[in-house]
Amino acid sequence: MNDRTIGFIGGGRVARIILEGWSRAGKMPARVTVVDPSRDALARLQARCPGIAVADLATAAAQDVVFLALPPAALPAALPAVRAALRPGALVVSLAPKFTVAALAAALGAPERVARVIPNGPSVIGAGFNPAYFPPGMPDDARRVVGDLLAPLGESPLVAEEKLEAYAVVTAMGPTYFWFQFQALREQAAAFGLDERETARALRRTVCGAARTLLESGLTPAEVMDLTPSKPLAEMEPVVAELFRTRLPAMLLKIKPPGPPAGDVGVTASFGA
Repeated sequence: MNDRTIGFIGGGRVARIILEGWSRAGKMPARVTVVDPSRDALARLQARCPGIAVADLATAAAQDVVFLALPPAALPAALPAVRAALRPGALVVSLAPKFTVAALAAALGAPERVARVIPNGPSVIGAGFNPAYFPPGMPDDARRVVGDLLAPLGESPLVAEEKLEAYAVVTAMGPTYFWFQFQALREQAAAFGLDERETARALRRTVCGAARTLLESGLTPAEVMDLTPSKPLAEMEPVVAELFRTRLPAMLLKIKPPGPPAGDVGVTASFGA
């Protein structure tokens, strides 16, 4: 991990995912400063990552790399204070959808020093999928710094900026579509007499194998879904599929940036594995 100082504007779930991912990987930067209006959020963060420092916004925004870990609704109010505290040459990494690099750079006065990342929950164990966008003029050394910070969290492909909101719905929110179902199946496995180790092994292989079969087998979706004859939840499938078809497009519209897309396609690459 590089030795640059890190500031987090926001200490909620997204900050917790990244900080705990670094901590679990043994890659926690030496100096991390976090600001958040919620004392409870900061207490939870410090309980999991005791080495972090809590400070005011001006201090957190005066670090070498500043992560904007706020929800889109809270971001505009924070940007003027962040701009006032940014040091020359600082890097800014936005973790929110909706606000383009162009809009953020204009608000912060930091052209070519702003990147965007859409993180997801599995980053907490280094198994994340965190699409990133770097503007074309971003210096190579800045790209390497951000890449080094993302690498312990999992895979971070560089993608076109106008696709980040789609990734937010598919990958950032995606685990929430399935985790409650995995947990329900886990609970039933225990009720059926499988111990924790047996359940973990069976569920891991079943979930990963099911995804790989759909994506890698070369079979059509209908052929994949016909591989297992007994379907205890078959009557629920149309209901759930309809929820995907209606609620996810509505969410995408809600988080889309206003106006035309940024239009630049980032270099295809990835940090981490």
